[in-house]
Amino acid sequence: MVNVKIDGISLQVPERTTILDAAAMAGVKIPTLCYWKGLNEIGACRVCLVEVVGQQRLCTACNNTVFEGMTVYTNSKSVRNARRNNVELILSQHYSHCPTCARSGNCSLQKMANDLNIQEISFPKDISEREYSQDFPLIRDETKCIKCMRCVQVCDKIQASHVWDVINTGSRITIGVNGAYTLEDSDCALCGQCITHCPVGALKERDDTEKVMAAIEDTRKIVLVQIAPAVRTAWGEYFGLTPDVATVQLLGTALRRAGVNYVFDTDFSADLTIMEEGSEFLEKLEHADENKFPMFTSCCPGWVRFVKAHYPEYVDHLSTAKSPQQMFGAVAKSYYAEKLGVDPKLIYSVSVMPCLAKKHEAAIPAMNDACGEPDVDAVLTTREVVRLIRAAHIQPADLKPEPLDMPLGIGSGAGNIFGATGGVMEAALRSAYYLVTGKNPEPDAFQAVRGMEGWKEATFDLAGKQVRIAVVNGLGNANKLLKALKAGKVQYDFVEVMACPGGCVGGGGQPLCDGVFMAEKRGPVLYAQDAAGTLRFCHENPSIQAIYKEYLDKPLSWKAHHLLHTDHTKWKMPKEQ
Repeated sequence: MVNVKIDGISLQVPERTTILDAAAMAGVKIPTLCYWKGLNEIGACRVCLVEVVGQQRLCTACNNTVFEGMTVYTNSKSVRNARRNNVELILSQHYSHCPTCARSGNCSLQKMANDLNIQEISFPKDISEREYSQDFPLIRDETKCIKCMRCVQVCDKIQASHVWDVINTGSRITIGVNGAYTLEDSDCALCGQCITHCPVGALKERDDTEKVMAAIEDTRKIVLVQIAPAVRTAWGEYFGLTPDVATVQLLGTALRRAGVNYVFDTDFSADLTIMEEGSEFLEKLEHADENKFPMFTSCCPGWVRFVKAHYPEYVDHLSTAKSPQQMFGAVAKSYYAEKLGVDPKLIYSVSVMPCLAKKHEAAIPAMNDACGEPDVDAVLTTREVVRLIRAAHIQPADLKPEPLDMPLGIGSGAGNIFGATGGVMEAALRSAYYLVTGKNPEPDAFQAVRGMEGWKEATFDLAGKQVRIAVVNGLGNANKLLKALKAGKVQYDFVEVMACPGGCVGGGGQPLCDGVFMAEKRGPVLYAQDAAGTLRFCHENPSIQAIYKEYLDKPLSWKAHHLLHTDHTKWKMPKEQ
């Protein structure tokens, strides 16, 4: 322990504690902009400057450690002047038309400027600009980049995708695409973690809300919306609603007020996914000598993009089952169109997802099995659906939750936990056990796969056969697992991969909370909903039983294969082309 004094407050802190953390222990707030604990501690923005007695220059608090007898002033005149100058310099190279920015009202730079009472900028504006595609699901606006390095760090350290890099030198330094001229030509997985870690509006998703509103206003269109499990944990955050209030039913009410015709739960197609993917896995086990293992889940399009770009030799290990989003789109424009008695081309299918990669997935030309048109016409992130609700001047707190539409509005607790890491595996094992033995296991028998740990593994007994499984979240962990597989260090039968840390609850399309890892708070919401429900197995969902009886016949039938499965080799990543 060492003795330090911060703004007149004496305290003892462990050796090698940063000045920033020591100040927090003393109850002193030092402002930061580029800092993200454990990820980006490089002092790039120079906002956390402090004065240390005995040192000629101010130093950054985020990456300098305390020493015995250190005396620190965090808000002296020299500190205030330097901090203000540094923020003004950043603003001089930042396109500051805040009302038209996607991050307006939720921007760390905007808040910092307000906190420092910056009303004018002393330096001349010098904004560099480079055109980026407005059609790609991920959009970078160089005019707003503050060179904080967070996007580079999260893409390198956590996601192992290495899409971003520092280019140029000196005053011309900026962030560019690594290994490709344009972002759409890169190996980007579209996980969106660079967006969730960007403190300003330099990175954002392509906004499709106007596209959806145009469909709503078209009286010829039947607009139906599916809502993903992870969305219900987060959409209410902007409106200050707790998860028990911001239910999927309340969101459904808001969407109907906005003009949507039908609202469904992607839980339904999550259950459908388990029936197909679980059956596929059991069939592979029965003919193990004819198949390749492990079988990988294919629900996450960010993961599918990653494996195609970095480990193409494992593409044929992916399950052929479509993701719940795409299964729902195919069912909506076939089975449900028949129930409505309408031409499926009149249906405009919208999904609300916590994810950017879903926008790409919906646009894959091969995803058109129901009627020849895209099975999913538009994908909105959680942030976009919030913007759509706000644009319609709807106050969710004033609404009452209404039941979702039937028969595609029923989902099990097993489908519900799809949104958290380990949820797909747990749901699959629950139903696989039933399909093999004819009886249900304890609903929580496979909870060993839960938790935020990046790489989990377990072995379960499935009717006398030992099944080796692994669950990873975050593409960096997927990268480690694939390397270990290639080296022969590990062997598995079934592996779940989610591109985003924590799973879909931490997706790149979720509400932004700067510097906070929200997946840890959102994930337990889904497990609590599962535990509180009476329907906890995918195969017991009456809507699932009905669609097989009335339309699909059985899992892996010809019609099920046509509508619910895909060939991952039918489209290519840019470098494959």
